[in-house]
Amino acid sequence: QVQLVESGGGLVQTGSSLRLSCAASGRTVSIFAMAWFRQAPGREREFVAAISWNGRTTNYADSVKGRFTISKDNAKVAVHLQMNSLNAEETAIYYCAQGGVGGRASSSTSDYDNWGQGTQVTVSA
Repeated sequence: QVQLVESGGGLVQTGSSLRLSCAASGRTVSIFAMAWFRQAPGREREFVAAISWNGRTTNYADSVKGRFTISKDNAKVAVHLQMNSLNAEETAIYYCAQGGVGGRASSSTSDYDNWGQGTQVTVSA
């Protein structure tokens, strides 16, 4: 199974930006739908953003629309999540997820069967 490795997390202040990246070990992600989810302590994992296999369709949680952008890079070996105007309530572990071949930009965890280990994002008030 392809290993997904997230990077880019860290500690930032409210209003700051971060760019998360998810690399698939030795394999292109161009044929897969990809997504980002997050999980805060004591809370369920929640959908953040997704991109279809061909990159033509994106999907965002209402809470991040207009602030977050998901993208695949030109070489299609990584997926990125640009996060702007972060707030303290968005402190969580952010997970990258891989969906099926030719998949759509789904917000459901059940449509993703390969997950990374997560990267911590901490936003101080």
